[in-house]
Amino acid sequence: MTLPSARPPADPSRPHTGLVLSGGGARAAYQVGVLRAIRAIRREAGMAQAPNPFPIVCGTSAGAINAAALAAGADHFDTAVRRLTRVWTHIHAQDVYRADAWDALRAGTRWVSLLSLGWALTQLRHARPRSLLDNAPLGTLLRTQIPLGRIPLMLANGHLQALSIAASSYATGEHVTFYESAHAVAPWSRAQRNAVSARIGVPHLLASSAIPFIFPAGEVAVDGQDSWYGDGTMRQVAPMSPAIHLGADRVLVIGAGRANEPRTPTPAKAPAYPTLAQVAGHALSSIFLDTLAADIERTQRINHTLSLIAPQARSHSALRSIDLLVISPSQRLDDLALQHVGELPGTVRTLLGILGVRPKDRASGALASYLLFEPGYTRALMQLGWSDALRQRDDAERFFGWQGAQAA
Repeated sequence: MTLPSARPPADPSRPHTGLVLSGGGARAAYQVGVLRAIRAIRREAGMAQAPNPFPIVCGTSAGAINAAALAAGADHFDTAVRRLTRVWTHIHAQDVYRADAWDALRAGTRWVSLLSLGWALTQLRHARPRSLLDNAPLGTLLRTQIPLGRIPLMLANGHLQALSIAASSYATGEHVTFYESAHAVAPWSRAQRNAVSARIGVPHLLASSAIPFIFPAGEVAVDGQDSWYGDGTMRQVAPMSPAIHLGADRVLVIGAGRANEPRTPTPAKAPAYPTLAQVAGHALSSIFLDTLAADIERTQRINHTLSLIAPQARSHSALRSIDLLVISPSQRLDDLALQHVGELPGTVRTLLGILGVRPKDRASGALASYLLFEPGYTRALMQLGWSDALRQRDDAERFFGWQGAQAA
């Protein structure tokens, strides 16, 4: 499907706004609710015909998929958000991974065989499972729903300044940022992380969203050499860095977890030994949520420090203040997921049950929250994102400079 190209390109004199979309599997539906609210605020401010509000878009994992969809529709932000809304409103688990009885049985059998007879199967390549679930349907969904071929046009016509997608190399252990830019941007390199200029396609999105152990690694060619990559949140120490390297001086971050989780009270009695679901959920949450929160805190500290330095002295530093707006869930998504676990296909519920996911066990909700690609849950996430963003309407209008725009 192609989108009409009608709106003028972004004014280069305006601030360069970056959008950072974090990972989180099914939790990424929350981002679409926030984007819908931004669209509504923009229209009510009389800015519906203004250029694309996010000329720089950076995404990781499932956030990379949303980022690519926005980039492909950068000439019509409203239409791009409507497309994302339609996909996430009607998505089902089988659109993302194979969830029928045969595939679940085959995957489960292979894992049990490997764990119980691993010593005897080490030489049998066909017996080694690549992942718990097969995400082949996701590749089909991406090819049919995201017109990635439009991205070079969006860059050439000035509707988009840059797109970046994060992944993690299993070969080198490095965090890699793949990026496309309208202007020449020299690749950057930091400790254990590199940037690579690339024509972003479906393989990059599959690699970026390959949740470790859950989905298989994605194969991506870099400099003519194929290599295997996993979820971009692994070893990602600075999620906002790509947006800043690509020229953003103000950044909207849409998270997939509460910015400040309340401390869980100490249980009255000694808790039972953690289930595999609890351990897996805890590991995934540390991968998806912790680094973003730390990067936000670091940016806020740098902004505060720079505000204490005289402008003349500040000009001698490579550091610069970044206008930052963060919108993240006001509720625990683990708890929300447990309310919808029953919507998953029976085979997936059985598999999660074996791992220890229980509808009334709050501690096991994290794992389910990443895999629950079902309309009841995704719609609830989008509604939460909508409400949270509207609650920050004043902050959003200030951030974008839309205050008083309608009156003018």
